[in-house]
Parts: sequence; C-alpha cells; structure tokens
Amino acid sequence: MAREGSKTLGDHYEGVAERYLTQKGVRVVGRKVTNRGGEIDLIGYDNETLVFFEVRFRGHGSLTDPASSVNYAKQKTLLKAVSFYLHKHQLWNAMSRIDVIAIRPGTVKKYRVQWIRNAIEAG
Repeated sequence: MAREGSKTLGDHYEGVAERYLTQKGVRVVGRKVTNRGGEIDLIGYDNETLVFFEVRFRGHGSLTDPASSVNYAKQKTLLKAVSFYLHKHQLWNAMSRIDVIAIRPGTVKKYRVQWIRNAIEAG
C-alpha cells in the first residue's frame, strides 16, 4: 500500500516539475521512460539540449534536502538509463545532460522548485 502511495506522490511531483519546466521553456517529450537501465522521470529539450530530469521531493520534516537524496547509487542508475536511451534512439552525438528538479513545500507559493542543471555527469 505504501508503495502505491509513493507512486501516486511521485506522479504528482513529476507533474509539478513538468509544469514548472514548461513555464521555463522546456519542451517535455517523455515522462516515466523505462528501459533496461532504469527509469527516467522526465525528458525534454532545453533549447537544443536533450535533458534527462530526475525529480525529487522532500517535505517539511525531512532531514535531507531533495537534491542531496540523489545518492551515488541513484546517479549510477540514471547514467545507465540515459545511456540505454541514447543508444536505443541513436542519439550518440546529441548534446545532452542530466538535471535534478528539487521540490520542497513553499511558504509564499505552494512549492519551492530548484532546477539544478548538469547535476550528474558521466565520468
């Protein structure tokens, strides 16, 4: 049951992130893209750059901020999922990056969204 609730919460915050990114000019082309490497929350174009987004939310009582929750293991999984995606779609030479969208409850607005560009690099 908790897993189902987590999925519903994840879907909600991915929607929040998608609306935020669309307002910032990102053209979202994929949501919850799954392959053998793992799952990519959102995929979109920021101008000519193909961007893979990891969406993270942490509430008021959390001891960590959302961006810090993207640990080494999650970074490895994301890199693998992105590599599979680029290979499958023959986008070997595409300009691409992995960004994190960190969402927290806001005080003035409902949510405080932080867009961390190029948050995870292969290397």
